[in-house]
Amino acid sequence: PGAVVQIVLTDVLTCPRCGPDFGLVVLADRLAERRVVQGSLGCANCREMYPIDQGLADLRFPPGPRPDPRTVDVTAEAEERSPEEALRLAALLGVTGGPGLILLVGSSTRLAAELVGIVPDIGIVAAGPDMAGREDVPGINRIQVESGLPLRSRSVRGVAVAVPDPEAYLAEAVRVLLPGGRIVIEPAPAETADRLRAMSLNVLLEQDGVVVASATGGG
Repeated sequence: PGAVVQIVLTDVLTCPRCGPDFGLVVLADRLAERRVVQGSLGCANCREMYPIDQGLADLRFPPGPRPDPRTVDVTAEAEERSPEEALRLAALLGVTGGPGLILLVGSSTRLAAELVGIVPDIGIVAAGPDMAGREDVPGINRIQVESGLPLRSRSVRGVAVAVPDPEAYLAEAVRVLLPGGRIVIEPAPAETADRLRAMSLNVLLEQDGVVVASATGGG
């Protein structure tokens, strides 16, 4: 099988309807090497069920198909990938090895396969509205989202956000960061660094449309 939802990830997934205080229970129909290939995620609070199909967890509310879904040209995506870009992102995130999770949002997900090879023993969560068309790679957990990040607070070691309007994800990305974890915003609007400072993060880099900041409380 390809990239599927790892059992360890289900410990930090939360209900997109009820919020980050409400975890999900995995119901696996088919497993492969501690990965859920087919199944569902259930919320004990609202009883909503979120499907896992071919390794993709649909964590939109309500779950299910949407009109005119965006498709991803996987061939073009593969051509865009660069080991140098992935090395650069790993350096900006400051994560050299596992255990733990790195969250990629938006177009940064195209570097997920390279990061798996660069950072040993790390889990990658690739999130966005178009994850159904992304390449399946072991070690990458794909989650379909439209807004918000259905993860427990302080659950990931690094977040890379690459979307046209990062403001939509900023507060959520900060919320899910572990103390000492880093957030990388690229491209970053001019006010991004000030917004992160206002949320009590330490801005480490602000240059050429890139902002890197770290959450307080760790090294």
